[in-house]
Amino acid sequence: MEYISTRGHGEAVSSANAIVKGLAPDGGLYTPYKIIQLSEYEMNAITTASYIEVAKIVFSKFLSDFSVHQISTCVNKAYQDTFKSDEVTPIHNLTDKTKVLELWHGPTSAFKDVALQALPHLLTTSVQIIGEKDDIAIIVATSGDTGKAALEGFKNVDGTQIVVMYPNKGVSNIQKQQMVTQEGNNVNVIAIQGNFDDAQSAAKKIFTDSAIEKEFLDKNIKLSSANSINWGRLLPQIVYYVRSSFTIQKNEKLADDELIDYIVPTGNFGNILAAYYAKQMGASSAMIGCATVDLKVMRGADLIGHD
Repeated sequence: MEYISTRGHGEAVSSANAIVKGLAPDGGLYTPYKIIQLSEYEMNAITTASYIEVAKIVFSKFLSDFSVHQISTCVNKAYQDTFKSDEVTPIHNLTDKTKVLELWHGPTSAFKDVALQALPHLLTTSVQIIGEKDDIAIIVATSGDTGKAALEGFKNVDGTQIVVMYPNKGVSNIQKQQMVTQEGNNVNVIAIQGNFDDAQSAAKKIFTDSAIEKEFLDKNIKLSSANSINWGRLLPQIVYYVRSSFTIQKNEKLADDELIDYIVPTGNFGNILAAYYAKQMGASSAMIGCATVDLKVMRGADLIGHD
């Protein structure tokens, strides 16, 4: 599986390189060159498989340069005994036709735990695969939840440092305290003046400024990201859409033409993009609806989507 920049420039890279780099040199995001559909055998297996087993199947579709053992190790470290529910993302019935996919059973109670418990292991394994000798510095911009979840996921992970930047007036006091009191020998938290977009812009500038990159490389440090711009962050989110789709289809005894609508609360579109990828892989979803605050950028995305 090769990954290319969303801006169409530069060479294709492997999954390990995409995860380590985080952002393409042209400022675009690394995305799979193609989506490989689940086989009929895999679809049948998923209906009775555990969350961990489904994660291994989905990861294998996108991480062709990882061995079976490496994928298994990453998944086991991410989801064994780290979530309050053995289901990881259990499904709760509100009515016969309405269900809630519960994504808050991780160590920080944020849905981002699902991805950020896996990303550190995907990243350190990717470093091994490409033979990278430098330490990795994870740069994260946050409006709250991502910061704490990233700090919790990367704390004390060998060969990494994590730097979380948050807007000084853009997070709640609880979120701030969660971050500034984080334990770990490799965690760093910085408040910046401005809003989340300013923090995100600062993070992207770090990745695309060759002078900054050289300064870090001179100190044997390579930069990467834990934001949703990193493919290793988005990939784990595909799993809960794939599993929930086939689980509901089996438990509700749905006919092949009975599909599931997903309504996804989303901020910067990463979570709903994972739902789209799951659908492309064969998950039985009909509509993917975006629930968000009134943002001009989201209205623009909606118009483009219907162009």
